[in-house]
Amino acid sequence: MGHEGGAPVRSPQQARAQASAITSGKAGQDPEVSPTAQLRTLFDRPRLSPGQRRIAQYLIEHIAEAAFLSITDLADRAGVSQPSVTRFASAVGFSGYPALRERLQSITLGTRSGGPAEEVRGNELQAAVDAEIENLENLRRDFADADRFIEVGRRLSASTPLTVLGLRISVSLAEYFAYAARRIHPDVRLVTLGGSVAYDALLQSREAGGSWVLAFSMPRHAQETLTAVRVARSAGLKVALITDLALGPIVDEADVTFATGTGSRLVFDSYAAPVVMCAALLQAMTDADPERTQARLDEYEHVADEHQFFLRD
Repeated sequence: MGHEGGAPVRSPQQARAQASAITSGKAGQDPEVSPTAQLRTLFDRPRLSPGQRRIAQYLIEHIAEAAFLSITDLADRAGVSQPSVTRFASAVGFSGYPALRERLQSITLGTRSGGPAEEVRGNELQAAVDAEIENLENLRRDFADADRFIEVGRRLSASTPLTVLGLRISVSLAEYFAYAARRIHPDVRLVTLGGSVAYDALLQSREAGGSWVLAFSMPRHAQETLTAVRVARSAGLKVALITDLALGPIVDEADVTFATGTGSRLVFDSYAAPVVMCAALLQAMTDADPERTQARLDEYEHVADEHQFFLRD
């Protein structure tokens, strides 16, 4: 640890360790009420008509998006008329739809209508979960373009062998993907060591007929991952990359990149969105060759039963 002006200079991870120390979050804090619970209380009116209850249910189920809809869009999505939305706003105690929408937005954004914004925050663990929820919401929007995932899944499925590369902190994600992919793909090669070991594996994969590598690069991004990706490309392999980066040298080297956020509120990153990304690509590989998938899964279940791999639930 270095010193600056007599005071110790902390590394970024040391700073995160101190900033993310877990506290109880109980003293001096009001219990956090979820947006869904707030809406259920707001719409708890015994005389709502069936159409009005339909509007209420839509708002509860889609609060983050619905809070910013025009009256026309809300009516269309809830399957009611615009006058029904106006009557609904009145029935739940508002002067009209603009006033109701303002209240919905204040709930969504964690503010009180007519007052300054308030940060709705519990302890550090809750804040870490909130950050991951945001990462998953962003990933959900990315999945709107499903064709991209389907096409890459098809290409990974067709690559025999398929190489999965993950070094240092990214090993866990690579191991998860490779473990599952082996259930549906005949030749999956996992590379978790850098340097000449990685080079040998990549070159052998290409010589054996492989065409694609799935690489993982999570923070802190390893120089040896960039080098391995360059070796793969120079050998004639295509590279699909899962990372948290949108720009940078390793992204420039990849043929296709799936960028998604990682949780960075605690000392060590969490990977909710990258794991879902892995599952999506595995699903796309499964769908690319359903007959092979079914045959391999059936064979695996037979072996698992024969040798009692798993406990009986």
